[in-house]
Amino acid sequence: MFEACRVSDLPPGESVRIEAHVPIAVFNVEGDLYAIDDTCTHQDASLAEGWVEDCRVECPLHAAAFDLRTGLPCGLPAKRPVRTYPVQVADGTIYIETEAQEVA
Repeated sequence: MFEACRVSDLPPGESVRIEAHVPIAVFNVEGDLYAIDDTCTHQDASLAEGWVEDCRVECPLHAAAFDLRTGLPCGLPAKRPVRTYPVQVADGTIYIETEAQEVA
């Protein structure tokens, strides 16, 4: 598990890119925190720079969308999921589990 950022640094509706073993995007969706691989599986674009709506992030490059809860693609052109990571909060700090959860 590693420290991502302070909860106060990630207000609702915002996201942040964290440099880890692979880049990870952390999202605050109405107080719920989600972490996924930051790189879109369709093309090399940062999902942290995308648009979030209804617990989905839309890639800023070609509008591929991913469910933040599962990592599954919600629409073309992406066909492969992104990995998700368990998130924990302790003492106002967001921590990301290093073991990704992959969808089969």
